[in-house]
Amino acid sequence: MSEHPIPAVDAIIAMNDGIVLIERRFPPHGWALPGGFIETGETVETAVRRESREETGLELEELALFGVYSDPHRDPRRHTISIVFSARGIGIPKAGDDAGAIRILPIQDIDLPLAFDHSVILADYLAAMKRENPGNHFSFRNK
Repeated sequence: MSEHPIPAVDAIIAMNDGIVLIERRFPPHGWALPGGFIETGETVETAVRRESREETGLELEELALFGVYSDPHRDPRRHTISIVFSARGIGIPKAGDDAGAIRILPIQDIDLPLAFDHSVILADYLAAMKRENPGNHFSFRNK
C-alpha cells in the first residue's frame, strides 16, 4: 500500500499592522502560522477557520486562498500539502490548543525561527503585498 500526502491548512492572519504567529508546543518546535490537518468531512475553509480559532482564539474575515505548498520536505514528520489562506483576524488573540504562545509582528520584522516552510510562505506573501502596494505602505489594520 502506498502512502499519500496529508492535506493541511495554514492561515496568514493580518491583525494590528502585523501577522499572527504561534509558538508550537509540540515538535517540530518553532514559530509558525496557525494551521493544522484537515479532518474528515471538513472543507479546507472550515478547517482553516477551526484551526485558527483553536490556536489563536480569533475568527477570520476576508478569507482568501493564497497558495498551495507541496514540497515533500516541507514538514519533517511526513509529506504534507498545505492549502494556505490569508485573512483578517477578529477578536482578542490568545494562545490555545497546541500553541504555547502567540505574537503579532510586522511581516518585515519577523526574525524568529519558523517551523515548516513558513518562512517561504511569508516571503511569498510579502512579495505579493509589495506587488499590490508598490510604495511599500502596507496596512494590516482591522477596519
